[in-house]
Amino acid sequence: MAGSRVRTPRTRPRSRTRGAVALALLLLGALASPGVATAAAPSPCEAGTGPYQRELERHLKLTVDGRQTPADCEAVRTFQSRNGVQPADGYAGLTTYRTMLVVEARANPNAAKNCPVRTYRIACVDLTRQLMWVQTGSRVVYAPVPIRSGRDGYETRTGSYTVYWRNLDHYSDLYDNAPMPYSQFFSDGQAFHGTPGDLFTGGSHGCVNLRLDDAKRLWNTLAQDDSVYVWGVKPGTERKLVPQPEREYVDPASPADVRPGPRPEGHPEGRTPPPNPGAR
Repeated sequence: MAGSRVRTPRTRPRSRTRGAVALALLLLGALASPGVATAAAPSPCEAGTGPYQRELERHLKLTVDGRQTPADCEAVRTFQSRNGVQPADGYAGLTTYRTMLVVEARANPNAAKNCPVRTYRIACVDLTRQLMWVQTGSRVVYAPVPIRSGRDGYETRTGSYTVYWRNLDHYSDLYDNAPMPYSQFFSDGQAFHGTPGDLFTGGSHGCVNLRLDDAKRLWNTLAQDDSVYVWGVKPGTERKLVPQPEREYVDPASPADVRPGPRPEGHPEGRTPPPNPGAR
């Protein structure tokens, strides 16, 4: 018909259409590419019942029945991740249990009042819980950390002592020059010192082993003549221990305080008989 207009459908500019298609293909390719990291779903927690199941259930305020459930497993795994336990697999094993004891002790490690409260510094060593801390009066100046004390036949001696000799870069006189960094001797050769080994298995030859970072911090916390008090029994050594009379705590200033053992000849100051390498 004369004078009429024919309408044609509007289309997007070709360049814009091609750009949108290219962007979509690019996104699809990125999602499909195996080289691009994507957030993976957490693996299911499948660890079975551990030997310290009830203790972890009680600590985490779960139903205390000694049986692992998926919810228990997830709760234990979260605890492990939060406190640096590896592997964080949800299994209530010894390492997780020992870490739990340290966590529980943080608020008030001396709640049972086993360590004497004095106006000066005391390094408190709890063999039963396998942990230690340092306090001045009732104020904790070095928070609880895990330790490894003496094994059967080489038990760490209990009682009151003082730090009588310190050696930053010590090597064992008795065990193949084994390294004993940050050594602080307090009882006839028994000492605090660092070790790169596992603190949660086995035992030492009597020394109190600490993780290297913890031993370094303890070195910077204690000084010569500071007090040390050790009590309790390392789990697993109870049947082999010979019963000993309970020793009362004695202030370091008292003449009746425990004195260092005899000085061996041929050693500077004659006061370093270390019976324990870091990894033994």
